[in-house]
This record gives sequence, structure tokens and C-alpha cells, in this order.
Amino acid sequence: MDAVRTRRTIDIGGADAVLAAAEAKANETGARVFIAIVDPAGELVALRRTRGAQVASARVSVDKARTAAIFVRPSRELEEQASSGRLGALALHGAAALTGGIPLKIGDEVVGAVGTSGETPDEDEAISIAGAAMDFSTTAERVLTFEGARIAGEAVARECEVRGVAPVAAVVDTNGELIYLWRPDKAQVARVRVATDKARTAAIYRRESRDFEEQVAGGRRPSALHLARAVPLQGGIPITVDGQVVGAVGVSGATSADEDRELALLGVAAAESAAASRNGHASYFPGDQVQAKFATGGLLLEKPKYKIDAGRRNGPGDIEIHDHEVDVMHVLQGTATVVTGDETHELAEGDVLEIPAGIPHQFTGASDPFLYFVVKVAS
Repeated sequence: MDAVRTRRTIDIGGADAVLAAAEAKANETGARVFIAIVDPAGELVALRRTRGAQVASARVSVDKARTAAIFVRPSRELEEQASSGRLGALALHGAAALTGGIPLKIGDEVVGAVGTSGETPDEDEAISIAGAAMDFSTTAERVLTFEGARIAGEAVARECEVRGVAPVAAVVDTNGELIYLWRPDKAQVARVRVATDKARTAAIYRRESRDFEEQVAGGRRPSALHLARAVPLQGGIPITVDGQVVGAVGVSGATSADEDRELALLGVAAAESAAASRNGHASYFPGDQVQAKFATGGLLLEKPKYKIDAGRRNGPGDIEIHDHEVDVMHVLQGTATVVTGDETHELAEGDVLEIPAGIPHQFTGASDPFLYFVVKVAS
């Protein structure tokens, strides 16, 4: 699976076309309405007000459009559920069970929505339907997939296990909505929201959350505390592919704010590397980066079909068995004893050992340090 995918979303030109068609429909009857256009995540793209529309209808039109976008259906359906006795529809987060919101689609893909408010429910919906029927333009954007988010989160998890720390790692999309969460047993409960807040800040502002902490620190710019949906805490890092932010990683609960950031950077690097591999880019690791990785041991590269691990040991280990991975080890420094099934191998510098999938293996001894590359290939 790919770490990123392409998603289409309505652009400003497309929003103008939908608004023009909806407004023309409203003018046929002199309807006094607000008409809102939102993107697939329900965020406002454009808003128009016809003559005489009441102020209260502005936010209602946005609510209707957001509902149609994020629930991928006309908002009428939620109102009908509530009216028929399914009152739980009124408690759905982010929903307004009010008729008048219509998804905007290209084929089966929802690329935004239009919402109208100010007249009767049927009149509002008719105006939105007229807008949605208009041809409109979209723009393509790269976004993080679940696979990409998983790669980022698991990269953080592995490093945390090596360091013996138990923070929470959150991975979000470009709108700051959660895709993947890693929460170890020892993590503080409060860190779940903090990690997500950090990731959301990095995603929607397209910069490190540390930037806002530095602005607030020492009272240099305390007004940064008023920025919507932002937290001034370091540990949130955007994931960037081909110069475009596709998501973000947030970490909270390590030994320090600096370590939160270090761990988030590792997750970001893993996701970006996976995305680059699917885009035909070579992955290059300078010598100092490789040496730094061998200082603790850990993954250098993770791709959908294989991984490159900078392995480090200083003694025996547990028995391992990988049902769907082949391990290929190349020894760089030190000596070790590895048992594979009923065979024993004495490894030294320059040796290579291949362990097929499904074969139990164990390091029964190793020098301090024992450094080796491991390429793990999906079988």
C-alpha cells in the first residue's frame, strides 16, 4: 500500500461556479439565504449572502455544508433520522441535522459540499442541489494514507521501546484529524489529547508546533495563544512529500519536550521515506546519520515491502520468528552466536546470514557492541 495518495478537492474557481449557480436559483424566488462551500473535511472555502439574508443563517449554512461533506451524504438524511425517532443523530460530533447540505462529487469521490440556510428546508435544499449540479473545477492534493500513518507511528513506537520511554504518538491528516494513535500501557492518559493537539497544530499551520512555543516563551508574542486550534508545545512535526504537507506527527510524554520532538522527527522521516520509495526516489543516508543510528540501533528505512535496520546488540536476545519476513544480516563489527532452528552460526565482521520466514532464531551471545545491517524483506 502507498504511504500517500492523491485526493481531489474543490478549488476557489469551482466554489465560485457552484455559488453562482446556487445564487441564480435563489434569485428566481427572491430567496434570502447564505450559501457556503466547504472542502472534504468541512472547512470553509467560500461564503455568499443574498440580499436580505439574516445573519444567523451564515453559520447554519456552513454547518449544513460541513455535515454533508464529513458524513458523505445530504444533511437531510440526518434530519430525517432524528425526526423519525433516532435522536442519537442529534449527538453526532460535527453534525447539524438540518436539511440543506449537499455533497459535491466527482464520480464517487466527495470533493466538498454546499450548504444553504435562510428559507424553508426544502427551498434551502433546492438551492444547494442547483449549485451541486453545476460543473466545477477541483485541485489535486497529496494526503497521508493509513499505511503512511502506521509507518510513522510504528517508527516512533520502536524507538521508544529502545529508549525505554512511554509517550503517546499521534498521526493526523492535513486537516488535523486523527489517523493513527500509538498509546503504550505506561503512557499517561492526558498525553493522548496533547499528542493529537501537537500533530494537529503542525498539520493545519504547516510548521512545527515548536514555532508557537518559541513565540509565546518569554512573552515575546503571547497573542499566539489565540491562534485557533493551535497549541504552543513542541513535538508536532509536519510530514512533507514533494514540498507539500500531507499530514503530521505529534508526540507527548517522553522524558522532555526535546525528546518528544526527536521522536516525532523519526516518525516523520519514516513516513517521508516510505512515500519517496513509491515515487521512484532513491533513499540516501550520509555516514554521520548511519553512525548516529548505530549508536542506539533502529530502522534506517521502512518501505512497504522491505526495511533496513541498523542493528546493535551487546548480549543475548529473545527467540524470534517472523512468519512473513526474510532477514538478511551483514555483520559490520563484533562477533555473535546465532541459533537458527537446529543450526548454530558464529558470526564475525563481513559475514552474511539469511534467515527465511518462519525459522525461529536467537542471538545466544554477542560482543559489546555487535553492529550489523539487517534487510527485512516481505515474503
